[in-house]
Amino acid sequence: MSIRTKMAMEASFKKLLQNKPLDKITISDITDDCGISRMTFYYHFKDIFDLIDWVCLNEAHQALNCLKTFDTWQQGLLEMFKTVQKSKSFFLNVYSCLSLEKVQGYLYNLTFKMLLNVVEEKSAGLNVTDADKKYVADYFKFVFVGIMLQWIKNGMKEEPEEMVRRISITTEGNVRLYLERLDKYNQSAQ
Repeated sequence: MSIRTKMAMEASFKKLLQNKPLDKITISDITDDCGISRMTFYYHFKDIFDLIDWVCLNEAHQALNCLKTFDTWQQGLLEMFKTVQKSKSFFLNVYSCLSLEKVQGYLYNLTFKMLLNVVEEKSAGLNVTDADKKYVADYFKFVFVGIMLQWIKNGMKEEPEEMVRRISITTEGNVRLYLERLDKYNQSAQ
């Protein structure tokens, strides 16, 4: 029952965002739209920003479920772009009303988990530390999120497939290449 209630609040919130900016939506608007009490809202969320956090994390988990290997990272990234595009009014409102740091935080968390699994897989047989792996995942996380934020800021005009194609072309082979360079450095430092 709890997840259904949260999903109903999410649906109402997204519906309201199509006609109102985020800073004009109240908890009463959400509860009235989905037919629940304010007490029910507060049982699940402390405020609208807590609901936004949950929506972002929920969409992220749905988009990236089981897409965390080298063979599937492009599909995972494509799902992220499609999820953002599908909920365009939600993400444009969130992007324009919340601090850039908050939006970056959502996307960084999302992409880092996906990329760290890819880095782990590609580092097999190499002498790289956990810190090296985290560094490479962070490097690509900043690239991917920067590109996605620019895409959101520009109104999401390019199709998600085109965005992922460009990212794929420019990053192809680079994860393993960077790990091999770190391996070589680590071996020479010993």
